[in-house]
Amino acid sequence: MSATATKETLGFQAEVKQLLHLMINSLYSNKEIFLRELISNASDAADKLRFEALSDASLYGPDADLKIRVSFDKAARTVTVSDNGVGMSREEVIANIGTIAKSGTREFFQALTGDQAKDAHLIGQFGVGFYSSFIVADRVTLVTRRAGVAAGEAVRWESDGGGEYSIEVVEKDTRGTEVTLHLREGEDELLDDFRLRALIRKYSDHIAIPIRMEKSVWDEEAKAHRRTGEDETINQASALWARPKAEIGDEQYQEFYKHVAHDFEPPLAWTHNRGEGRHEYTQLLYLPAHAPFDLYDRTHRHGIKLYVRRVFIMDDAEQLLPAYLRFVRGVVDSSDLPLNVSREILQQSKDIEAIRSGCTKRVLALLEDLAQNQKEKYAGFWKEFGLVLKEGIGEDHANKEKIAGLLRFASTHSDSEEQGVSFADYLARMKSGQEKIYYVTADSFLAAKNSPHLEVFRKKGIEVLLLAERVDEWLVSNLTEFEGKPLVSVARGDLDLGKLEDEAEKKEQEKQAGEYKDLTDKINGALGEQVKEVRVTLRLTSSPACLVSDQYDMGGNLARILKAAGQKVPESKPIMEINPGHPLVQRLKYEETGFADWSQVLFDQALLAEGGQLEDPAGFVKRLNELMLAMAGGSSKIWTPGN
Repeated sequence: MSATATKETLGFQAEVKQLLHLMINSLYSNKEIFLRELISNASDAADKLRFEALSDASLYGPDADLKIRVSFDKAARTVTVSDNGVGMSREEVIANIGTIAKSGTREFFQALTGDQAKDAHLIGQFGVGFYSSFIVADRVTLVTRRAGVAAGEAVRWESDGGGEYSIEVVEKDTRGTEVTLHLREGEDELLDDFRLRALIRKYSDHIAIPIRMEKSVWDEEAKAHRRTGEDETINQASALWARPKAEIGDEQYQEFYKHVAHDFEPPLAWTHNRGEGRHEYTQLLYLPAHAPFDLYDRTHRHGIKLYVRRVFIMDDAEQLLPAYLRFVRGVVDSSDLPLNVSREILQQSKDIEAIRSGCTKRVLALLEDLAQNQKEKYAGFWKEFGLVLKEGIGEDHANKEKIAGLLRFASTHSDSEEQGVSFADYLARMKSGQEKIYYVTADSFLAAKNSPHLEVFRKKGIEVLLLAERVDEWLVSNLTEFEGKPLVSVARGDLDLGKLEDEAEKKEQEKQAGEYKDLTDKINGALGEQVKEVRVTLRLTSSPACLVSDQYDMGGNLARILKAAGQKVPESKPIMEINPGHPLVQRLKYEETGFADWSQVLFDQALLAEGGQLEDPAGFVKRLNELMLAMAGGSSKIWTPGN
């Protein structure tokens, strides 16, 4: 770093340098967005000044008329966007422009592919903001003065988009921020009055404060447009959410979403409604098309902007929606809340409870409509946000049934990893006499699909839901039934197929339990404290053995998840079930010398098949090798080089 008394040169954070390089190379085909992003930032600065002025009106000074101004200079080849919003201090400039203090940054850069089209899409998800200036400019100058500070404490920031930027203290007569773009060669089309006006109307017509440009008139003598020296407003300058729905087109809704969510792509769907009665409020809520990189960070919330009578209050009002809907973006404007509302007041407000309930119901209704009438769109939504929506089963008891109806799973019906099966689909395919919804949990799709617990269900053609995500254990512990049908794990307790199990099968199991009692007792003795019980089962058709949890014990998959998270797990032992029709079990019945080894190998295989980990992997390998050699007629002594 080099420094003088008033000016210093600093290096960009590594991630900023990488992002700048990516934007210049990947987003050029969408270069128009720079103006939308700069105007959106200026609008946010005006909103923040309004909010801060609620407690300190002196911040407005003599200039309470908030506005944004766009201008250009053909001779200097510059485009300037200025505002009289809250402005920034030196520290804020460095924090907001020199670094990216954003959750998900590392994941974003890891996801980049080098393919320009794909990377442009990823950059859009991440958000571009101020850095989009460098798509069209080879040098950007920013001069800003924080509201409430002296004219001599303004800050000038400048960079060519390389590895460094300069920052110095300067004079600025008015508060707010002025961003000047020194255009690259070939960008002269932006030095045109009509071009800039068209971009403002296309991307920023919804901005709620005036966007002004110098007025021009046609000069008949000169046969050209002449500037008048007077400014005029280009946009409608009214809150889009407060306008009647009939006056708003899809393109306007989409551009407003890009402003409020700082997203690069259009939303998947939206809902715009006014709540009336005891609580009056307007909601304009959007479903993004793609998940942000910080979706799974439950502490990072920035979805809903709260306004009170069109005055901005806060841009991350987490009280307006439950955590499992944290992906929703949009605006809520209340007529009832006080202007000086704080986060503490929000937590205790009855009005907020009503708004939260209304917003939640609207979002769930929007999702239900997509699920029923636009299945492809809903499939896209589920792929992006399904994991988060599942959290709602345990968090929102009042809407549990609605959320359950929106869930999608993989199942043995198609044996595909795609999660496209709803509970309604499952119920429609249930066999005559089937009274339960069966599921299996595992730590991967393949482990669930190939679980030995499914064998009798596949034989009888009974569909089983394949749950292979960590949140699924939380889900089934909080959702015990759907439309009166209990959810039952195929790996827990006694196998009970109800009316799907005929009397002959029951009698056969009882008969074999008697015939193999000596064997099950002997295996139990050989395994000792590793098992709670050993018993015969008809659950298996091709595997020799499996492990199941007792009816009220914790399942093996959940126990492993909790252990991995560092939590204490109540000690419980599995039940080992053997398949009396399997050749290995029949062989074991007459085994004498290697009985303990055979029993241990069967137990270890069953543990591996259900996704467990062996306490002694080397011992398992040694036993297995010796048993294979013995079966091949060789010595049980394993040969090693040098022996």
